[in-house]
Amino acid sequence: MSAVAASRPSSRSTTTPPPAAPSAPTEPGPRRSAVDWRIRFTLLSLIWGFSFLLIKVGTEAYAPLQVTLGRMVFGTAVLLTVLAVKRQRLPRGSRTWGHLAVSAFFLNALPFTLFAYAELTIPSTLAGICNATTPLWGMALSVVALSEDRPTRRRVAGLGLGFAGVLTVLGAWQGFSGQDPAGTAMALTASLSYAVGWVYVRRTLAASGGSHLSMSGAQLLLGTAQLAVVTPLFTTLPTVFPVVPLLAVVALGALGTGLAFLLQYGLVAEVGPTTATTVTYFIPVIATAAGVLVLGEHLSWNTPVGALIVLAGAALTQHRPRAARQS
Repeated sequence: MSAVAASRPSSRSTTTPPPAAPSAPTEPGPRRSAVDWRIRFTLLSLIWGFSFLLIKVGTEAYAPLQVTLGRMVFGTAVLLTVLAVKRQRLPRGSRTWGHLAVSAFFLNALPFTLFAYAELTIPSTLAGICNATTPLWGMALSVVALSEDRPTRRRVAGLGLGFAGVLTVLGAWQGFSGQDPAGTAMALTASLSYAVGWVYVRRTLAASGGSHLSMSGAQLLLGTAQLAVVTPLFTTLPTVFPVVPLLAVVALGALGTGLAFLLQYGLVAEVGPTTATTVTYFIPVIATAAGVLVLGEHLSWNTPVGALIVLAGAALTQHRPRAARQS
């Protein structure tokens, strides 16, 4: 769930990364981990899948903005600690920092906050499924904003199929009964924000020159600063700090935002972005299972069926002609 800017994403790539998945770095990757990549892939899927449950638990005691600020603080702390250990510096240049500030807003501050507010009125299962629409939004936006990204019939069909899946999840034939329109709209807008952020990153930071870890640490730092300014204006400091919601926020930041990024960064470097970003398709499945089994959320037949349709559509939007893949 933690979206961070890639330092040098390919201008040819038509694949929109998942909301929490960075693009492939071009600088030399880390050494192969002693832990098999399949184990790390599974762990990453679980961490991001359970993030929606952690948001729900956190908002039971704290305001949505406070939950978001907390996750950003702990996530940033993890990345800055790793930066210090690796003796890497934050990027330089006011222009780069300006672009990173915009990226931090669209990839972190805004969508994290919207998901937190959305889960006040919608189940975590629905939030997780809405998160899976990011590739659909990304394909639609890239056609408009990226001149080299032209649609194919298969990708257009995937776009239509994906949004048909969204309507299935929401039970459109029943007049969206049982779903909060405002909460659902906020979750879908959060996914749209991820897509906007990734298009912006591709257009502005493709030749930034900074290391992947350095750029991402700076982005999270800027997102934390943005939330630190806004949160006190709309919330009051809690007088009590319930342990379970507090631990949920800590885990959401340190694991779901900090550690998850490091896992994804290693996976992209070791097995490539195509394999690594397929984690996107496991997130709604795990989020749904967690919401039903742990939180006892109700699950109608149309929710899993619609989720599968969304994922099928998202997969089709990522299809590229063979000639484009080889170019």
